[in-house]
Amino acid sequence: MFIPLKNTVNRAETFKSLADYMNAVGVAARQAATQVARADTAVKNKALMAIADAIARSENVLLEANALDVRAAQKKNADAAFIDRLTLKPIMIATMAEGLRQIAALSDPIGAISDLALRPSGIQVGKMRVPLGVIGIIYEARPNVTADAAGLCLKAGNAVVLRGGSEALNSNHAIVACVHEGLRVAGLPEDAAQVVDTADREAVGLLIRDEAHIDVIVPRGGKTLIERISAEAKVPVIKHLDGVCHVYIDDDADLEKAIRIADNAKTQRYGTCNTMETLLVHQNIAPTVLPPLAKIYQSKGVELRGCARARMIVPTMNEAKEDDWRAEYLAPILAVRVVDSLDQAIEHIAHYGSQHTDAIVSENYTAAQRFLREVDSSSVMVNASTRFADGFEYGLGAEIGISTNKLHARGPVGLEGLTTQKWIVLGSGQIRG
Repeated sequence: MFIPLKNTVNRAETFKSLADYMNAVGVAARQAATQVARADTAVKNKALMAIADAIARSENVLLEANALDVRAAQKKNADAAFIDRLTLKPIMIATMAEGLRQIAALSDPIGAISDLALRPSGIQVGKMRVPLGVIGIIYEARPNVTADAAGLCLKAGNAVVLRGGSEALNSNHAIVACVHEGLRVAGLPEDAAQVVDTADREAVGLLIRDEAHIDVIVPRGGKTLIERISAEAKVPVIKHLDGVCHVYIDDDADLEKAIRIADNAKTQRYGTCNTMETLLVHQNIAPTVLPPLAKIYQSKGVELRGCARARMIVPTMNEAKEDDWRAEYLAPILAVRVVDSLDQAIEHIAHYGSQHTDAIVSENYTAAQRFLREVDSSSVMVNASTRFADGFEYGLGAEIGISTNKLHARGPVGLEGLTTQKWIVLGSGQIRG
């Protein structure tokens, strides 16, 4: 059933069918992408700065719109993790604006030539970085994705089609109004950033199969959404399914660092994909580090589910089941395992992890280097919280998502992840004999 959204400037209502509407969105996006691709850096930066200014200036409007969404979600008894992902706060709005300004300050990747080499024939062969074209973003309860996605896609020379969840409808439209204001200021087409104006779930199916107009799909949401998109999409997908992140406390760890990092990695924010879900502790340091950590977690309401050895040290822990080692809780729950060695920690991560983000706390250089080399995740850290696995923290200005793919883009996807390269050849009249 075709269900256009209400209370919006709604192009969807003018079409006879959902298929016709989604085709029109794709056509408009493709046309806008051509204009954005040839826009120079100054024009794109002007748009980004204008969007940032509009977002900062519209804080009250954005908070009011978001409050409507949050209240609606609460009435539907949405869980705490969902509400956390949905909620905008003044600091988050300021971060959105700052992220856009940082994107404007970054070097423009488009047109950059690399690996230029002279061949025996006299031609020069290299690669030029170019936009992907039209990017479809499908996301659920994170309204800040709207600004991040629009900003990154714009700077990388792409158009973007945003299909946010109906639970963030008011928030997303308020943010997109700011995006459109910035595009107008810079003389760029508003269709460079479109919101799909329907709550009909089949719109997602049409978007991910639209090979004629969409070049890449980036899903941001729960495992069910991403699994569906991965199974049904004809368009290439940049994705991650889970964020089962680990912190391993080595026997050569600094105790103060270990406690601070393990606390922050779990409790700084529960509902994010880079939050630690399993704590691994070397058997030699476990009796020293687990009791004070357990006390901190208990004071913050974190439920601990431990292996037998962990529960011998902290008897108040609940028993961890097999499924706990694979769980992405997105909640104040933490699995804890005592391991024999670095080898066993690496084996555990390889078996149960999701190749997202994993960290070691150790003062042993050799152990840290082994962990960096051998843990096959998109982000691997030494003596730092997993919560740093984020485009803003990596200096990307913002991110469009975190990819656990091994092809094209991996880890936080910033500007370069939204571009591709083509071969270029520079000659002076050469012909092939």
